[in-house]
Amino acid sequence: MQFSEIQVRIQNAKALDFGDIFSKCIELFKKVWVQGLVMLLLTMAILLPFYLIMYLPLIGAGFLETGYSSYSGYNDDFNIILMIPFFIFILIFSFVAMVISFGMKASFYRICKLKDLNEAGSDDYFYYLKRPYLGKVIKLALLTFAITLIATMLCVIPIIYVIVPVTLMNVIFAFNPEMSATEIVKTGFDLGNKKWLITFGLIIISAILAQIVGMLMCLIGVFVTASFSYLPVYFIYKESVGFENSNETTINKE
Repeated sequence: MQFSEIQVRIQNAKALDFGDIFSKCIELFKKVWVQGLVMLLLTMAILLPFYLIMYLPLIGAGFLETGYSSYSGYNDDFNIILMIPFFIFILIFSFVAMVISFGMKASFYRICKLKDLNEAGSDDYFYYLKRPYLGKVIKLALLTFAITLIATMLCVIPIIYVIVPVTLMNVIFAFNPEMSATEIVKTGFDLGNKKWLITFGLIIISAILAQIVGMLMCLIGVFVTASFSYLPVYFIYKESVGFENSNETTINKE
């Protein structure tokens, strides 16, 4: 879909009903909860080695420091030199984690569309982490990382505001990978501004509900219900922009 067409659809988007979208999220979750669980477990499995690489040297350095202090009687509470490589690796790891998470979520939204519209297609969890999409995923992860970092530095209100457009960028990319990274970012803010309140409310309520229901399922259920919090933005996009060559497009041109 062309960038200009999406802009028109966003401007002419109909009013959305909170309860209607929430009900649709529940129905779609029944179809994709397995895929959501698999996506989450795959993401954790991919990132686990990075956690080990990051923390094992630090733990080893702590044991060596403790042993040296006990032997020599010297006690140094904090060695900033030893922490510099750790902080550098944290930044690198955070960015790699964002790239993987962004690509996996975009792939999950593609699966959601297949299940929602009963379309043919494979459950490819790495669809957007391969060529020709990986380069754009890296760019978008970098942009969202920068936007989130700047908003965090500006304190509470900006970070609350950017939650919506940053979250929407993922689903926008999933269905419009041909758009440039800057166009996707702009579309995320345009759609976020247009539907900010309902999107924010659905994100928060669905996340809280997913946590509560998951905890009631003996904690392990949190992994099962986590993907429910990803579904509201799928329907925000579907109801506001729609899909190219699909009867599901809903636009109010009045």
